[in-house]
Amino acid sequence: MKEMNSRPDPDELLKNIQAEEPARGKLKIFLGYAAGVGKTYAMLEAAHQRQEQGVDVVIGYIETHERKDTEALVNGLKILSRRQVEYHDIKLPELNVDAVIKRHPQLVLIDEFAHTNAPGSRHPKRYMDVDDILDAGIDVYTTLNVQHLESMNDVVAQVTGIVVRETVPDRVLDEASEIEVIDLPPDELLNRLQEGKVYVPDQANRAIDKFFRKGNLSALREMSFRRAAERVDNQMRNYMRTRAIQGPWGVAERLLVCVSPSPLSEKLVRTTRRLSDELNAEWFAVHVNLTSKPELNPANVERAAKTMQLAEELGARTRTLTGRSIPEVVLAYAKKHNVTKIVVGKPIHPRWMEMLSGSIVDQLIYASGDIDVYVINEQADIKPTKIPLDFHPHAPYWRYLLAFGLVVITTMIGRLIYTRLEPTNIVMLYLASTVAAAVYLGRGPALLTSFLGVLAFDFFLIPPYLTFAVTDTQYFITFIGLFLVSLVVSTLTARTQEQAEAAIQREAHTSALYTLGKDLTSATDLHQVAEIVINHISQVFGRDVVIFLPENGKLRMFAATAEYSPDANEMAVATWSFEHDQPAGLGTDTLPAASLRCQPLKTARGQIGVLGIHPKESGKSLSPDQRQTFFSFANQAALAVERAILAEQARQAELLQATEKLQTALLNSISHDLRTPLVSITGALSSLREESLNINQEDRNSLLETAYGEAERLNRLVGNLLNMTRLEANAIHLRLEPCDIQDAIGAALDQLEDRLGKKPIVVNIPDGLPLVSLDFALFGQVLVNVIDNAVKYSPKETQIDIDVSQTDTEISIHVSDRGIGIPEEDLEKIFDKFYRVSLPESVNGTGLGLAICKGIIETIGGKISAANRDGGGIVITITLPKVN
Repeated sequence: MKEMNSRPDPDELLKNIQAEEPARGKLKIFLGYAAGVGKTYAMLEAAHQRQEQGVDVVIGYIETHERKDTEALVNGLKILSRRQVEYHDIKLPELNVDAVIKRHPQLVLIDEFAHTNAPGSRHPKRYMDVDDILDAGIDVYTTLNVQHLESMNDVVAQVTGIVVRETVPDRVLDEASEIEVIDLPPDELLNRLQEGKVYVPDQANRAIDKFFRKGNLSALREMSFRRAAERVDNQMRNYMRTRAIQGPWGVAERLLVCVSPSPLSEKLVRTTRRLSDELNAEWFAVHVNLTSKPELNPANVERAAKTMQLAEELGARTRTLTGRSIPEVVLAYAKKHNVTKIVVGKPIHPRWMEMLSGSIVDQLIYASGDIDVYVINEQADIKPTKIPLDFHPHAPYWRYLLAFGLVVITTMIGRLIYTRLEPTNIVMLYLASTVAAAVYLGRGPALLTSFLGVLAFDFFLIPPYLTFAVTDTQYFITFIGLFLVSLVVSTLTARTQEQAEAAIQREAHTSALYTLGKDLTSATDLHQVAEIVINHISQVFGRDVVIFLPENGKLRMFAATAEYSPDANEMAVATWSFEHDQPAGLGTDTLPAASLRCQPLKTARGQIGVLGIHPKESGKSLSPDQRQTFFSFANQAALAVERAILAEQARQAELLQATEKLQTALLNSISHDLRTPLVSITGALSSLREESLNINQEDRNSLLETAYGEAERLNRLVGNLLNMTRLEANAIHLRLEPCDIQDAIGAALDQLEDRLGKKPIVVNIPDGLPLVSLDFALFGQVLVNVIDNAVKYSPKETQIDIDVSQTDTEISIHVSDRGIGIPEEDLEKIFDKFYRVSLPESVNGTGLGLAICKGIIETIGGKISAANRDGGGIVITITLPKVN
């Protein structure tokens, strides 16, 4: 077993093999804490050394900032041409990734790793370009300042007051083959700055006033050292894991404090924090849940949780582990994380208990190996407590009465058969009753059954009868054996029951979360999400639930359990929880007197609301297990609420986009189609007014016809716009009456007489058509629009066919042209607002005519469709129901 445990981690070996894969180039980062420390200079020096060793080195991108010493080092190295990108009439030089890959040197120098590329580049960031070059098998040298690391961004902003916009993910530093820290004391850097060796004088003065203050530089310098040390430490731990080295290697101190439900744990945590400050060491806080003995005391669970929270607040990396043995779990974790010192508290149990059950401290010290174990004695103000024998008479009293009755029944059975069996056989009856009590009644009644069973066995079934005197000493062994076996069996059975109950609770917790997640998956509407969350939490906890969401900068109640409404005090608790991003109210450390418990709803995007739970019985707070479940529910609810909010925002954005598109199309169309007839009318009338005496009658009539035709066209356009407006507003008032289709077609052709000119129209209407229920005026407008559309999109000399057919229930009108036709995928679109076929280009129109036709026809209960005609053109079919 020991050999198996000492084998290298296969996952780590795989990572190691992948890291050593020769196909990918190696990345070396020259890391500094500020501009001017000499990163580029050091990179160029290293490049010259590699070139002297026979390595093919080229410069992909270098920024010398007009520093003469840096420019001097560029000489002697091959420089690839940069890519020029035009942006706002300015040409920006960028790294030419394709040129680097095509040239394929062994090593390329790329300055300013965190640079943001100009718009239109292959990647938005330069580090992504470097990834492509590394994938091509080319080694890369690059430069980076620590403030450009993503994880350092907020810390740098807090220290310097400047938010760094150009960042790179920390993984690039972790995945780099080599890191070289370029250091320069802050005083020397400030001197270089004042001498103009970093920036030109004007820039240097501004930099000193804002960023390059000595305090800022010292803090950034420490960050660069720490981040590089962390990277090296990760490499060391990876080396140990891949080679199954147990450790620890004491190159850096790491502390681990063991947290238990004991009141001493808080002092242990504080002591470990002080030790970590003195040793400048990273520290961990670990709590172990035993699978063999789950902690069921709510007070102990809560105390351990609070201690772990305290450790996290003090800067520890906290972890709750599960296992069969505390020493084994703690030591395994310590070795995995290269811990050098373990801090535990001095045992407060009586010595005899440690002799029976074993001392955790002794086991840790014995198995710790090279890890130091610190035993802290800080119990001066802790009153010694008596440790009970794991006996909690928590069961209802009637169970103890049943246990007593079970002993009575067992004794009566024993009295009936004691003459036929040896007493040692009757002992098994009492043992069976003890097991039954442990399974069905609990630990306390089982212990009572065990004790009373021994007394009853001695008093009623061992001679001399009806007395506790024993004539045969061998029965003493029987009594002791019966009691001990009963005690062990009842304890183990009861513990198994408790473990089963704990497993049931965990299963219920998991099932509740699964059900909530499953129901939330299909919900996208915010009100539906809120209803599901409230119903689930209310059912699980039997309490009132409320959800608060921000609205116009103020937190407001969004949804709540029926018949529950938070008062002003509860709103104040929810507001505090939202503003401070912390739990508040009943059962917390903030506003604990409140009747409502509030949990912030937050995701990776930030705060989105507050979830509140209100007990139906005043003052009844959640147990630790319930709080954990409630916290899990809150996380699920936060994600669902965020998803619903984002879905609503997406719908609003889509609607806004559609509206803007509609407005743009409307403005473009109207501006063109209103202006064209107006210009024609104005031109014709202007000619008539200014040249009235010089224009002959024929030209005069032509101008008047032009003006009249354009006015008619303008009138149709305005009519279409008004009709579409009424359709959109559901303001069309139908005047349905029986009408003759032939009359409607004739009226439409008369209205379009001038528009049709000499275009051939063939109408085919069968005899005996019944009347159709429709609004004659509106239907006439439909026919005008459909026929006008056929005229627009077909050559002047081609024929238009109007055919009418009927079935038992419907009459269909088919208007066919011999025009350009429409692509099959666009046939459904011709009835959309503002849709127009792109050809011919000379055709004018708003694209509203057929959309209005569809709206009117569907309003009167008919259908309209389009299809391509064999031989060219399209057929628009209007289907109307017959009059009943």
